[in-house]
Amino acid sequence: MAYGKMKEFLQTELKSVRDAGLYKQERYIYGPQGADIKVEFPAGAPQQEVLNFCANNYLGLSSHPETVKSAHKALDEWGYGMSSVRFICGTQDIHRQLEQKLAAFLGLDDAILYSSCFDANGGLFEALFKEEDAILTDALNHASVIDGIRLAKAKRYIIKHMDMEDLEKQLSSPEVKAARFRVFATDGAFSMDGDVAPLAKICDICEKYDCLVMVDDSHSTGFMGKHGKGTHEHCGVMGRVDIITSTMGKALGGASGGFTAARKEIVELLRQRSRPYLFSNSLPPVIAASAVTIIDLLSQSTERRDKLERNTMHFRKAMTEAGFDIRPGVHPIVPIMLYNAKLAQDFARDMYAEGIYVIGFFFPVVGKGLARIRVQLSAGHETEHIDKAITAFTKIGKKYDILKKSKDEIIAKYGL
Repeated sequence: MAYGKMKEFLQTELKSVRDAGLYKQERYIYGPQGADIKVEFPAGAPQQEVLNFCANNYLGLSSHPETVKSAHKALDEWGYGMSSVRFICGTQDIHRQLEQKLAAFLGLDDAILYSSCFDANGGLFEALFKEEDAILTDALNHASVIDGIRLAKAKRYIIKHMDMEDLEKQLSSPEVKAARFRVFATDGAFSMDGDVAPLAKICDICEKYDCLVMVDDSHSTGFMGKHGKGTHEHCGVMGRVDIITSTMGKALGGASGGFTAARKEIVELLRQRSRPYLFSNSLPPVIAASAVTIIDLLSQSTERRDKLERNTMHFRKAMTEAGFDIRPGVHPIVPIMLYNAKLAQDFARDMYAEGIYVIGFFFPVVGKGLARIRVQLSAGHETEHIDKAITAFTKIGKKYDILKKSKDEIIAKYGL
């Protein structure tokens, strides 16, 4: 049997993952996404009611009544699915309506829908940039940006994380200056650390060297900036970013779907050449319709965005005062640094026992020796939810003796 040799190899690989404390286990949620959820973990264990602090449900809209109501209505009006790609017979009026609303909301010319932001990034660079072009990319960009760039034949230059000196140094090099087109790709907010790209400085440098700016804003669209438009609003550079990719799978409803919003001609060419767009089914109309409703909701009021900001600041301040090693910032992604993979898993397991659902992150999701628990705040959280989480974190932090300890002290105790 051909599989026999490979099966033995895979079993050995999986054992090594388990032995290293890196094996990932899924939790089963019973019911809709929200601040309060019922979870089965480990598999076969009784369901437990917990507070959810690890979802991308930033605005609490995944199960919001208006979201659900819109989805029900859309099923009746547009049906379940299109059974086709867009350019054949898979485009409905609701798809174009959403694209126009997204472009207007973000302050760009046009937008194009994909089944996910992973596909949006996967279909971007190959369609636009060829051998004679240069793509510069932040070292900590999301995997989808990395994979999308790999598909292009353009020369690739990795920029040290948010290092503006390195960006300017590489843009000013003769090789990059000789390229036909140059583009710098960066996450708007980085998913593991919650740090926000310095887009004002990036735009200044890129404009100096005739370089396009591309931002993956998946962890910002809907809540960063005064009106929730994203990191380009937060950093004061609306109109200066050329390409934005993002998702409806996080703040904008939490279901699925992605998009690229950009200059008119860029979007037009993507419709002609972007492979995930040309060879994947249309976004389900129910998701498109719900996203339209959510954008209208966000355009009418910043209430949920403002509540998320208050929740974030409250949690960050209290956790810092309790003595946790957290990455500073303003984003609702809050990394609690633990450095050791087993410690991160044990800590998360103990938090679950306290009724708080969080996840330990470790290699290869983050770099070796950078294990952490990533907390994500939501407008769906109430103050009592956050205070309960802080109390539980402090209790477990004392158990493992990590409060008010430096990185070196935690590593000395638990190793990398």
